[in-house]
Amino acid sequence: MGNYILLRHRDVADIDQLDGYRKADGFAAFEKAIKTMTPAEVTLEVKNSGLRGRGGAGFPTGVKWGFLPNNIWPHYVVANADESEPGTFKDREIMESNPFQFLEGLMLASYAVQANTAYIYLRGEFWQLANHLNQKIKDLENAGLLGEKIKGSNYSLKIYTHLGAGAYICGEETALLESIEGKMGQPRLRPPFPAVEGLYAKPTLVNNVETLTNLPPILQHGADWYRTLGTEQSPGVKVFCLSGCIKNPGNYELPLGTTYRDLIYNYGGGIVEDRAIKAVMSAGASSDIVVANDHTLDTPLAYETCLERLNSPLGSASVIILDETVDMAWLVSKTVNFFKHESCGKCTPCRDGTFWMNNIAGRIVKGSGKPEDVDLLKDVALQMQGKCLCALGEFSTMAVVSAVDRFRPDFEKHVRS
Repeated sequence: MGNYILLRHRDVADIDQLDGYRKADGFAAFEKAIKTMTPAEVTLEVKNSGLRGRGGAGFPTGVKWGFLPNNIWPHYVVANADESEPGTFKDREIMESNPFQFLEGLMLASYAVQANTAYIYLRGEFWQLANHLNQKIKDLENAGLLGEKIKGSNYSLKIYTHLGAGAYICGEETALLESIEGKMGQPRLRPPFPAVEGLYAKPTLVNNVETLTNLPPILQHGADWYRTLGTEQSPGVKVFCLSGCIKNPGNYELPLGTTYRDLIYNYGGGIVEDRAIKAVMSAGASSDIVVANDHTLDTPLAYETCLERLNSPLGSASVIILDETVDMAWLVSKTVNFFKHESCGKCTPCRDGTFWMNNIAGRIVKGSGKPEDVDLLKDVALQMQGKCLCALGEFSTMAVVSAVDRFRPDFEKHVRS
């Protein structure tokens, strides 16, 4: 293999064409699976690899597959390609430039849970990408790699793309399923969970694009090989989306466990105009704002270490860099305005809470707030935590609480009388 496992288009010319992908061992893993492995063996290999979901939660992928019951049929698989998080742009690059590896991963997951129908749920702005993927799916059907009794096996599969309408909430998997069914994109009460009662009330597996793109190399080279990369609890590589006050923004595929310092200074080229770094957000707008001291910068970027050392989840690894010029009150007003706009309105804590956080934060940064508004802003956020129907409401509070706690002077300077 070359230097890349997921972003292989940076190594291999024409990998976005079926012939080019097949010359680079494309679909070797899928053909091996449907001809020589049972679905249970595919699931076990993925479980042994330690692959964790790359959409944000970091839940063990093989374990998630095992939740689908084998006494209720049919099963469905949905690829979550609703890449809506501010600061996240990894899945788009994979689907645009290495589409067949993603599709092969989707096919492997479908075989493992014995689903004969799979959907790719794309955010509404990705309509050109939907056309692109539809052509790749057609290429696979023409080559006999999709359809009825694939390559002489007993396994059949159809893949469809489905465009949303650009709603952030549809990145939440139950709202996504509602949207595919033609309903309003709003979260469902859980339980039941999608693995038991998902799309059309049938067992459904929902995996992120990057998660699925990891599957072909795992099945081809084995779980033990995959575990040589990354950390013990977070094996493999991760595509880190680096943005903000950074000289070289972009996607960086690196082993999990790479430190913030390495990512920012060795790969990202350091801070714009060599200014001092002030803070980092590891998961886009949904994350805590973490003070960028030596302890933070030397923290390995892995699911367990970010939680243990920083009490902040790695999430989708959409790393936003904030330098000394960034006013945290301004930043919070931007994030809560986004969440207020994107709240689906189904549950009162999120609907009203995001409205009031946006109202108070806006008042503060415009200079019309009162000193007590700083505590009021944090209090509204704390009142929302643990009470929202889905994670969006919870996420909307993270930047607020962490910024007020860690960068209070940035707020107070706006409200001094």
